Amino acid sequence: MNQARDLVQQNRGRNVYRRRLIRGLVLAAVASVPFVASGGATTSAGASPAPITIAYITDVTGQAAAENGTSPAAFKARIDLQNAEGGVNGHKLVPLVIDDQTDPTAISTAVQDAISKGAFGIVSNSVLMFLAAKYPQEAGMPVTGAFTDGPEWGTQPYTNMFASDEGSVDPKYPANTTVDAILKAHGGTVVGYYGYGISPTSTRAAEGDAQAATHLGLKVGVLNTTVPLGGVDFTTDALVAKEHHVNALVPSLDSNSNYALAEALKQAGVKLKAVLFATGYQPDVIHSPAWSALQGDYFDSLYRPWVLPNAGTEQMQAAMEKYAHFTKSDFPSFGQYEAWAGADLMINGLELAGKNPTRAAVIKDLRGLKAYTANGLLAKPINYSTIFGHDLPQQCSWVMQAEKNGFVPVSSQPICGEDIPGTSTTSSS
Repeated sequence: MNQARDLVQQNRGRNVYRRRLIRGLVLAAVASVPFVASGGATTSAGASPAPITIAYITDVTGQAAAENGTSPAAFKARIDLQNAEGGVNGHKLVPLVIDDQTDPTAISTAVQDAISKGAFGIVSNSVLMFLAAKYPQEAGMPVTGAFTDGPEWGTQPYTNMFASDEGSVDPKYPANTTVDAILKAHGGTVVGYYGYGISPTSTRAAEGDAQAATHLGLKVGVLNTTVPLGGVDFTTDALVAKEHHVNALVPSLDSNSNYALAEALKQAGVKLKAVLFATGYQPDVIHSPAWSALQGDYFDSLYRPWVLPNAGTEQMQAAMEKYAHFTKSDFPSFGQYEAWAGADLMINGLELAGKNPTRAAVIKDLRGLKAYTANGLLAKPINYSTIFGHDLPQQCSWVMQAEKNGFVPVSSQPICGEDIPGTSTTSSS
């Protein structure tokens, strides 16, 4: 967090064109109205149900755009699908996409912009939301979306936040066996771990995986948690990895950094037996210059791949083809999955809250939701009544392997791992 604050200070002078919102007046005005719909209208007896604006905040531009830049298409597709089915209890949903520019000085403006424009709730898929989470919390606004930015998804007082992918976050960030077990099974013995310095989740994922490696009898060859956000220069890192005989790799980075790291290691002559990327399972990489360097590597998919169809994948695929102009051969990126699930969970909350939903009712009803799976896109159900401040009992994902013509699932079943009791990475961050 200190590094994030430093970066905010460094960037403040660059952004003189951004206006500052009068936060106190905005929050007071919004908090005093139980339901503010698009255009400032409220629902009344005999009137048509007022539209409900849902804001989506993500990294459309900037360093994280490689991961999330195309994600608004999935957010809008989920909204379009719901509106085609009559909206939520007669309320039409209005999407509001806001770009945080992957800029620590812009994320607060983005969140306050959503509040000032009367958004009912926020779907977050921002790597920087942890810097601005206090604003929707103070406004009593429900937030759904990706847990991958920071610990606020499981930390008091942020009980208004519901991670639609993992449910919540254990703020101790315990080590988990899933990743390293896969590397060990495929011959990895000396592992390289990499994380972004500004991101609490990225840093702690790398540190936790390194702890798990020791637990499983693997050796930590490299642990670098100072990678610049979106960094693509890994020349020195590749030489260090070669010097330390790294033969397995699991970076906790976005796809653009992953690809650059893989290419740098290949050029340096690092021979890898097993590689697992947490992100990067997406169509655009197949025809990219990086594809040849990724052959045989494994990619994590937190959400069920479309090549293993069920009701959830078929619903999403049909909507993406109709509303986002996907072709039959397309499949979603990780950012698009996150956008879809975040919108889906917010819609669930609105449906549960009844004909005249309030923010407080949505938060209360989501906290009582006991078996959320994003219609089968997730491997295990999330019980929001017990998950806050904890990890899932089992963290599961599908593993895809890069082959010449595309990605192939290693198994039709997800691979699951568990937290290692007594471990924590918070003291080392």
